[in-house]
Amino acid sequence: MTPIAADDDRLKGVPSHERHFYALTRAIGRFGIRIFTPYVMDAPHWHGHIEVNFLSGAAMTYRIDEQTVEIPPERLVLFWAGIPHQLITITPTGQTAARLANIYLPFDSFLFMPHIAQLQVALLGGAVVELPASTDPAGQVALWYRDYRSNDFERTEVMKMELNAMLRRALLGDLTYLRRPVADPGDNRELSSAHIRHVVAMVRFIMENLSKPLSNAQVAAVTGLHQNYALSLFSKTMRLPMKRFIIRMRLLRARALLMESSAAITTVAEQSGFLSISQFYDHFKTAFGMSPHALRARYTQMALR
Repeated sequence: MTPIAADDDRLKGVPSHERHFYALTRAIGRFGIRIFTPYVMDAPHWHGHIEVNFLSGAAMTYRIDEQTVEIPPERLVLFWAGIPHQLITITPTGQTAARLANIYLPFDSFLFMPHIAQLQVALLGGAVVELPASTDPAGQVALWYRDYRSNDFERTEVMKMELNAMLRRALLGDLTYLRRPVADPGDNRELSSAHIRHVVAMVRFIMENLSKPLSNAQVAAVTGLHQNYALSLFSKTMRLPMKRFIIRMRLLRARALLMESSAAITTVAEQSGFLSISQFYDHFKTAFGMSPHALRARYTQMALR
């Protein structure tokens, strides 16, 4: 069937739904769920969440770091949205309209979920994971959405625990990779559980200290490993040298601050860990294609959905 093309007007600017989920906290994003009609994106984007997709009525194709990934219908699919990704085609699979449920799990919340270290490192290493089919995944997502929309703190907390339990259960079997991580658990380079814990510990330390000056030595020290070995382990797993990873995380925080506050640009740069305003401008424009002032103006003009 012919893929759906999005209305050109809907492709102008950054999707306004994103703004609702960003926050000023170290999470670089709010927890949330939305159900909507998916649409083709005009450019790649990235944000500070682990994203869980559940698609019905269609299949779709992402481009993730220049690699295409096919997303099947009626399956829960996870990936780290901090890697540039772009929805490029939506192909109907039946008579019902395509609907996409997105669960936005803040980056640090995911890192601190217990007993899923293998999955944490796989996703941060670029994997796209399809969870095993449950008895009623559509019903589970609908229940979670009702709990989220209830604004009941206890229901939301239970829902997060259920999601954590689902991820733990998935690790009892063989994960289905729609896109494999750099450190492939299926080959001879499989990371030991100790190595996985070391990488997660370094990422957590970075997220907790993002506004402070960070050296490779400081981050590596949390593992107790030799610095060079820790850095090698980090870069091989995360597909980025540590310095570049830190810059990416600081840019995500800066974008959240720009959209959610009226703080001066110099304050945003400082709170995001940039020591030089000129360096901040250079990195920001390279990452987002516009200046910090332009991004703030664009989001200010958007009507929230």
